[in-house]
Amino acid sequence: MDITINASFLPQNDPDAALGFYRDILGFEVRNDVDYKGLHWITVGPAGQPDTNIVLFPPEATPGLTDDERKTITEMMAKGTYGSLSLATKNVDDVFDQVQAAGAEVVQEPVDQPYGVRDCAFRDPAGNLIRIQQQP
Repeated sequence: MDITINASFLPQNDPDAALGFYRDILGFEVRNDVDYKGLHWITVGPAGQPDTNIVLFPPEATPGLTDDERKTITEMMAKGTYGSLSLATKNVDDVFDQVQAAGAEVVQEPVDQPYGVRDCAFRDPAGNLIRIQQQP
């Protein structure tokens, strides 16, 4: 089989703040920007990797959600327990310094993990946990 990951989805509740984080801080390219019926989807991805995309979506656009489910999602996003993403880099310490200097919320400074990677963690503006790992 020949299968690749085309897009992963992360919730966002503030398109401008999401762009500020993913485009301006992480340096991702904006691949698509759709405003439809008052809702906003933004597709971003790392430069030089046109087939790898992250769709930042408004969770309230998910079909079939009940009011209780929307409330739960909003609460989970606020706590940072709804969405997460792991990214990779060659030098996690340099990336950490740059992302921290840009004002992102630090969850974990760079540390050597017992499972073999060195990583750090931030929250994006919607509360999603963003781990950045350096492979050994």
